[in-house]
Amino acid sequence: MILKTFGWSLAVTALGLAFAAWQWGWEAFGIVLILCVLEISLSFDNAVVNAGILKKMNAFWQRIFLTLGILVAVFGMRLVFPVVIVAISAEVGPVEAVRLALDEPGRYEDLVTDAHPAIAAFGGMFLLMIFLDFVFEDRDIKWLAWLERPLARLGKVDMLSVCVALAALLITATTFAAQAHVSTGHADRSATVLLSGIAGLITYLVVGGLSGYFEDRLEDEEEHEHAEEEKARAEGRPVSVAALAGKAAFFLFLYLEVLDASFSFDGVIGAFAITNHIFWMALGLGIGAMYVRSLTVYLVRQGTLDDYVYLEHGAHYAIGALAGILLVTVQHQIDEIVTGLIGVVLIAASFLSSVRRNRALAAADPEGPQGAGDDPRDTASDSKAEVTSGA
Repeated sequence: MILKTFGWSLAVTALGLAFAAWQWGWEAFGIVLILCVLEISLSFDNAVVNAGILKKMNAFWQRIFLTLGILVAVFGMRLVFPVVIVAISAEVGPVEAVRLALDEPGRYEDLVTDAHPAIAAFGGMFLLMIFLDFVFEDRDIKWLAWLERPLARLGKVDMLSVCVALAALLITATTFAAQAHVSTGHADRSATVLLSGIAGLITYLVVGGLSGYFEDRLEDEEEHEHAEEEKARAEGRPVSVAALAGKAAFFLFLYLEVLDASFSFDGVIGAFAITNHIFWMALGLGIGAMYVRSLTVYLVRQGTLDDYVYLEHGAHYAIGALAGILLVTVQHQIDEIVTGLIGVVLIAASFLSSVRRNRALAAADPEGPQGAGDDPRDTASDSKAEVTSGA
């Protein structure tokens, strides 16, 4: 199972590192390897969240996610995106931007630094909305119940997540953006941050709304299909909703791509702290992206999210932390190691809590399935399990 899922990632790693060493030497080999590890550490929470969405798709769309999706992720975000932001900010053509990256790496890095406030605002708002919509939703299973229960009650207020996100954007624009970090020192980027943040919010609402709409339509149609199949067996006529299912999966796929792009912002920007070479950057981050995609599929096929029910919670808290970090980096530089460690710690904590929960369930019902059923913290008879699993 592991070799089948991660086989392409391992092959690409071997070829990529060998090519880097052959084409540019051992320095490039080391930098590409570091960038690969950086991308995996920063995007592990991305894999967990993606798995929660991907498990709703069939095997065909999972393959599309690993093939066409990886082309978008690697070439779109890891190679084309840095060139595009430089081209826009410097008001030059893409070819000239590539020339700057190859011949004037210092100037290229300055241009990317100048574009960072806009990138951070867009990505930060998109990720913040994902986090807020998660914590404001009332869920049967709660990880940090002392926090999630009151937030779920607040979530009954219409459009609360949008209001909170806009308030965060306003604070960022009037504080951090007023002294945004650029290559020449500090400058007022309030208008840029406001516009980019609103664009990120609109992108989330449009893409997430469309995917949610078609997902709901698909669920309704599946219920209708189940009833029709019972009737069709007697009449001998087939029932198919393939067109609707394809449309729903397509918009979920788009949502996954935008989500992956938003997670890529910190990795791409953080990579400039290691190298200005766009081909080294694309190679290292691209290899890391392959592992993130493979890990997403592995989590889905192994049913890991069903067994370790708090992983999704930990991933969304990591998203919230990353969103806050992106907004703070409009003015202040934060080491990418800190960013990666926050996500790793939250994911690890949620995993350990899931393990303790499964042990508590097994102790309460030795013959019952582990990792399934109701959360022990939600039953009065399992108060001890609540303390154990909610740490």
